[in-house]
Amino acid sequence: MTATTVPTTTANRRRTFSRARASTSALTALRWVLIALFLFAVLFPFYYMFLLSVKPIESLLRNPGSLGISFQDFTLDTYATVLAPTSEGGQGFLQLLQNSAIVAISSVVIALVVAIPGAYAVARLPFFGRRQVNTLFLASYLFPAIVVAIPLFVLFTRIGLRGSLVGLILVYTAQTVPVAIYMLRNYFETVPVAIEEAGLMDGLSRLGILRRITLPLSLPSIVATGLFVFMIAWNEFLFALLFLIDKRDQWTVSLGLSQLSGSIEVPTTVLMAGSVVLTLPIIVLFFSTERLLTGGLTAGAEKG
Repeated sequence: MTATTVPTTTANRRRTFSRARASTSALTALRWVLIALFLFAVLFPFYYMFLLSVKPIESLLRNPGSLGISFQDFTLDTYATVLAPTSEGGQGFLQLLQNSAIVAISSVVIALVVAIPGAYAVARLPFFGRRQVNTLFLASYLFPAIVVAIPLFVLFTRIGLRGSLVGLILVYTAQTVPVAIYMLRNYFETVPVAIEEAGLMDGLSRLGILRRITLPLSLPSIVATGLFVFMIAWNEFLFALLFLIDKRDQWTVSLGLSQLSGSIEVPTTVLMAGSVVLTLPIIVLFFSTERLLTGGLTAGAEKG
């Protein structure tokens, strides 16, 4: 009876092991299939956009459904048209990129300068209404942008900031500071209090602790918040349209792309080139800061 039981138990274990291996293999295969489908859904629109941007309009009209391009048809004339100044018959996107870069970078710098000490104060310093601050910050996003757009338009017209990049920077800063404080505050609270208390015992002030301990440890969150603010300022359209519509030399790249999409005289290939020009800086910025996003916490801990 014992001899019969042992082989039966062994056989059951083998069947269970085979089933587990089959399930693991099936889940692994399914995971890679899902990843492939996700990558296709995300990357294919960008690929097709880039493909149309390097095709001459004649080739696109002959074969609009083609997903490839021959060496003879490859051209960068569409990018030259998009980036060339309007005085030379182009779309002037080089100037628009410069304007957008000024607005986005300035918004990021000012927003972080305001949000970092504000988030640290909410996370660490006791004061009346501290628990309600986060709710107030998030409540500011319950109101659509169009609700404050008209009052801001009237105000900026009266004080002379309409039609200037300075006014747009102020709007984007005010728009992004609340959510930046909310994001940074949640991360600052994960920094161990014992480390900051050790800094206080060593004679550091609160500002010194923030600069030497909290900021290095919170580098991933700061980078992520900066990217978030940058993308909002880079892609925003409504306030740019209201404040800059009558100043062509102050337009941002989103306004320039809107002009291309609304014109029947602009070929589709030129529109796609403008879309690539608008999207490429965000992609480059993301991949250039990816190491900070993934490894910044470890680097900050070593510095602390």
